Amino acid sequence: MKNEKLLLWTLAAINFIHIVDFMILMPLGPQLMRLFDISPREFGLLVSSYTFSAGISSFFGAFFLDRFDRKKILLWVYVGFAISTLGCALSPSYPVLLIARVLSGVFGGLTSALILAIIGDVIPDTRRGRAMGLVMAAFSIASVLGVPMGLFLASISDWHTPFYILTILSVSSLAMIVRFIPNITEHLDRDSVRPHPLAVISKVTSDPNQMKAITLSVMMMLGQFMIIPFLSAYTVANVGFTEMQLTYIYMAGGAFTIFTSPWVGKLSDKHGKLKIFVIFMTLNLIPIAIITNLGVTPIPLVLLASTMFFVTSNGRYVPAAALITGTARPENRGSFLSFNSAVQQLSTGVASLVAGFIIAEDADGHLLNYNVVGYLAIFFSIICIPLAARIKIVS
Repeated sequence: MKNEKLLLWTLAAINFIHIVDFMILMPLGPQLMRLFDISPREFGLLVSSYTFSAGISSFFGAFFLDRFDRKKILLWVYVGFAISTLGCALSPSYPVLLIARVLSGVFGGLTSALILAIIGDVIPDTRRGRAMGLVMAAFSIASVLGVPMGLFLASISDWHTPFYILTILSVSSLAMIVRFIPNITEHLDRDSVRPHPLAVISKVTSDPNQMKAITLSVMMMLGQFMIIPFLSAYTVANVGFTEMQLTYIYMAGGAFTIFTSPWVGKLSDKHGKLKIFVIFMTLNLIPIAIITNLGVTPIPLVLLASTMFFVTSNGRYVPAAALITGTARPENRGSFLSFNSAVQQLSTGVASLVAGFIIAEDADGHLLNYNVVGYLAIFFSIICIPLAARIKIVS
């Protein structure tokens, strides 16, 4: 049990670092646009390059992840991640930084799939919800530290500093991988033939249960990432926040989910993953409806709604991740989760793109049709409930 906890804390640390690596660029936008003399569109490319490269790497990762010892492949992937993060820190220009972000996304996408595969291999289903809760709490900590610390560190030094710190943390986590994660080769010992790369996709798409899990992932991403990319802009333009006050939203939401994420994991193991998923998915509809219809509103009320959004969003993801992971057997779990991670990343990009077409700006700078985006997000979220109910755990 002690070794299991050390393994989970190691995975949580890895998860935290690569999530912060993605999130930390966003609050640096004003400084990077000024220093590199780039447009908002070019900065948007800088942000989205991570997501799309992560999606592509996860897709191709489905072809080879199950052919190796989980520990060895994780070490190689994370060495690449540390080097690309150092590349971000050393970038002297926009083109170089863009290339470094693409490489960071490549290794970050593979890391996400490997984390879930290791949990699925090592942790039995009876404790998998709690394990997911602990590891996914890293997202909450990243929300608390990533955005406000990125702003703070950049303001007292420059934008390079956060990436130098992430590089140091990445090297430290490599030592944790070596020490606390065992060699995981059981999936290699099973009497199964390793399929051709195209057969990997065929195997996933021909499995109705796994396709339900992937469809659930898509609907969940559409239900959330039509809202999240424009939350900051809408809160500033329509609700009356300053850019610095935006950090309150991430700090409050992240602080609460640090504690609620493990709690939700325990509830999932005790009362059933589907039941807890349905409860939190239903509760999540309330803050979506509120925050996409806000006008000028006092800060405490906005924080109440946004914190409920973070807590319920995280609360529905913890049992969903356990359900989705449980649809794959050990011998093809890495391939399936890598494929699923790729679909999630691409769905995130599609959600943002669709929302961008719907949302408009009036002459006064206010964003229009965010409520329409909210209604669509609610629609996709509701679809998730019957989808989750039809998923069967096989391992």
